[in-house]
Amino acid sequence: MNDKLSSFLPVYIKGILMGVCDIIPGVSGGTMALITGIYERLIRAVGNIEPDILITFLKRDWDGFLEELKRIDLLFLIVLAAGIGTSFILMSNVILILLNDYSAETYSFFLGLIAASAVVIYAGSGPVSVKTVSGLIAGILIGLIVSGLSAFDPGHSLPVLFITGAFAICAMVLPGISGAYITMIMNQYEYMLHAIKTLSVIDIAAYMGGAVIGILLFTKALKYLISHYHALMLAVLTGFMLGSSRMLYGKIMEDGGFDGGIYLFLLLGIFVIALIEFIRRRCGSGCLEN
Repeated sequence: MNDKLSSFLPVYIKGILMGVCDIIPGVSGGTMALITGIYERLIRAVGNIEPDILITFLKRDWDGFLEELKRIDLLFLIVLAAGIGTSFILMSNVILILLNDYSAETYSFFLGLIAASAVVIYAGSGPVSVKTVSGLIAGILIGLIVSGLSAFDPGHSLPVLFITGAFAICAMVLPGISGAYITMIMNQYEYMLHAIKTLSVIDIAAYMGGAVIGILLFTKALKYLISHYHALMLAVLTGFMLGSSRMLYGKIMEDGGFDGGIYLFLLLGIFVIALIEFIRRRCGSGCLEN
């Protein structure tokens, strides 16, 4: 029993590393999963989560339900989620302090992360073509529209948090984009940080409930699109990140605009993504696997 528990300690630590990335807009927890050598196992486990697990539970088919749990590598997911949750609890207060006391600097750092991540994503789309440029332009337009809608406050009701969780979880199967950024675009980022800090169970449960539904309904469709329209999807995703970054630019301007110090934080964000990408390329399938 102790041997089995100790074997999952590295998974817990890797979950902590993923959580640090996942809670920062612009840094992909999926990239950290790749660096630490658990990306394929994670995607396989998440991909095995299907509506059948809910059907067997509702039918009280306990044998079938247990088989479904084994198929999704449940213990691995629980331990990994515990590590991610630990990071969220530890980091939420730190980020809230930064947003309150150093708002322009923090948003500038986020902007650097997003801009650099967009470049990395587009680089993976292959040679420049009419298709990828068209996708890039379409993504920019979509991002501009979505970031414009963010000016309207949808509130923080449980249905809004549920929908946010459903969309944010989709970032897990999209290369280079983080669920935290989706949460920020939907005006729920700081609210969810407060919810995590204060352990607001109802709000967290609504968000996570949406994430579960998102896994069941959307991830297979997204993986199909990435698989069959890889270059186009990456181009659209790049454009979306660039277009929606207008929101971050607006927040920086509201807090006094750019000056020398703010530009340094922008460059720092770019440097962080460049460093992560360098490590990812050097590590391949996982230099922190052991």
